[in-house]
Amino acid sequence: MSFLEIILLIAGSVLGYLLITYRSALNTIKTKFRDIKEENLKALKSIEALKYESLQLEKYKVILDIEAYVEEEKLVAQQIILSAEKQAKETIHNADAEAQKIAGNAMKAFKNAEQYEKTAQAMKNIIDGYGDKYIIPTFSLLDQLAEDYSHSKAGDELKGARENMRRMIKNDSAAKCEYVEANRKQTAVDFVLDAFNGKVDTILSSVKQDNYGTLEQKIKDAFVTVNHNGKAFRDARITDEYLKARLTELKLACTVQAIKERDKEEQRQIREKIREEEKAAKEYEKAIKEAQKEEDTINKALEKAKIELSAAASEQQKAVYELKLKDLEQKLKEAEEKNQRAISMAQQTKTGHVYIISNVGSFGEDVLKIGMTRRLDPQDRVDELGDASVPFDFDVHAMIHSEDAPALEKELHKRFSTNQINKVNPRKEFFKVKVSEIKEVTSQMKIETHWTITAEAREYRETVSLVQKNKAA
Repeated sequence: MSFLEIILLIAGSVLGYLLITYRSALNTIKTKFRDIKEENLKALKSIEALKYESLQLEKYKVILDIEAYVEEEKLVAQQIILSAEKQAKETIHNADAEAQKIAGNAMKAFKNAEQYEKTAQAMKNIIDGYGDKYIIPTFSLLDQLAEDYSHSKAGDELKGARENMRRMIKNDSAAKCEYVEANRKQTAVDFVLDAFNGKVDTILSSVKQDNYGTLEQKIKDAFVTVNHNGKAFRDARITDEYLKARLTELKLACTVQAIKERDKEEQRQIREKIREEEKAAKEYEKAIKEAQKEEDTINKALEKAKIELSAAASEQQKAVYELKLKDLEQKLKEAEEKNQRAISMAQQTKTGHVYIISNVGSFGEDVLKIGMTRRLDPQDRVDELGDASVPFDFDVHAMIHSEDAPALEKELHKRFSTNQINKVNPRKEFFKVKVSEIKEVTSQMKIETHWTITAEAREYRETVSLVQKNKAA
């Protein structure tokens, strides 16, 4: 049986005992009230009997002693009634007080049981560890910031939160205690504040961009355990307002850290984009030079063919040179088109290819990377991704040419955002999705391209086959 279960069992037993005591007191009150009611009825009957006797004695008004007797009996009866009413009120008052006391103890026991449960859970977290139970995606912190929420503003708010924390300590609103004597009270308050702030400062020292949820729970657990230990010092405790202030400080600290990481990632992507653009520019420049060189070579061959044609003696020789001339003219046309295409792509900064690739051996089935390249030959980019950092080569499922490749890539990322593998960093480009699903979306977007649904994964499948053969042998 766990520590938490033992605490809950004890709290349940105490609460059950108090409820039984409360019911017993109520039964006692009901019995006393019934007895008082019966005494009141008896007194009323005595009064009625006296009234009847008085009426009977009206016939004998001459007998003064009887009248005096009746008056005396009436006074006795009234005293009996007054005494009974007083006793009834006292009994009811005492019963109410006892009932409130029992109910108050029951409620106190219930609250204590709830507090013990929280304390037990906090201790369990501290002993067992937090794991990923309290992890909250960092992106949710950034979502709460406006688009123009600057890094400096987040830092300023963090400084403000720190000042607010110090101000609460100075104003004696950070902790409370039930001691009356000033020195004892201050000592108890300092004790819980030192304990809580020590724990929180240690927790804040480990702030990262991706551990907000875990650290938040650690601070809440520190709050529960410190307040539990403070009960021995006349309920010395950290206030809920101070807990909230320190949680705000944590949130802003994680936000600042997340913004820093976002800035780093953006800078990394900018550098990568610049490298990609430089490689593309070099490729276009090389392609233009090669196309120009090819044009010059063909033009020289054309000039030579024309001279040979004009010098041809026979019709048969002329026919051969004319055929050669047409072939060279066709090659010249193709070279000029190739040159023009390279120049055009170099001038258009958004033209490129969006690729859908997989690496079954490295990442498993149905894990796809959706990326973009402006390389003249997009396969060069795919080959770079399959370098020594992964054990197997990537397979290409689709290579989509687009006049605005960045916009197409962004739209596909948006369509499959819920399938993104890295939920913390949305800038990563790997998605858990089937090729057929992306193909269906691109069809809806009126995009036509060649698709390879099943990944070849040749090296990976051959490796698996070899492993199985070795096991069989």
